[in-house]
Amino acid sequence: MISGVNVKQLKPVPDERGRLMEMLRADDSFFAGFGQVYMTTAYPGVIKAWHYHSRKFDHFSVVKGMIKLALYDLRKGSKTHGEVNEFFIGVHNSILVQIPPGVLHGFKCISDDEAIIINVSSLPYDKNNPDEYRMAADSKEVPYDWARKDK
Repeated sequence: MISGVNVKQLKPVPDERGRLMEMLRADDSFFAGFGQVYMTTAYPGVIKAWHYHSRKFDHFSVVKGMIKLALYDLRKGSKTHGEVNEFFIGVHNSILVQIPPGVLHGFKCISDDEAIIINVSSLPYDKNNPDEYRMAADSKEVPYDWARKDK
C-alpha cells in the first residue's frame, strides 16, 4: 500500500427507516483535519483523472454506485514512490480511502448507474490558490490503464 494511504471499513447500519453510515470522525486515528465536504458524481464509464494536492488530504467514500479509484505515488522521497494502488469503492465495498498530499488520484465509474462520491477534504478549496495539479487520464507519465482487466 502507498505510504500514508489509509483505508477504513465502513459499516452501514440499516433499520426499517433506511440506513446510516459514519464515514469519517474527528477521533479516527488518521483524521487530518476538516476543510470542506463535497459531493461529486460520475456517469457510467466516465473517468475523472488525474490530480493531486501539495497540502491537503482527500477522504473518498461512495454512497451510490461503484467506482474504481486509482492512486499513484508521485512523492520523490517516499518509500513507495512509483507505486500504484487500486480500490473498488461503493455499495458493494463500503470503505473510506484517505489520500495524502502528493499522491495522484482519479476514478472511473464502473456501475451501471451514476456514482455519487463524497469527499472530506482537510483544507477548504481556495479558488485563488487551488492546490490542485492535473494530468490527463491517459498520461504516459502514469503507469496505469483504465481499461477493464478482464478484456
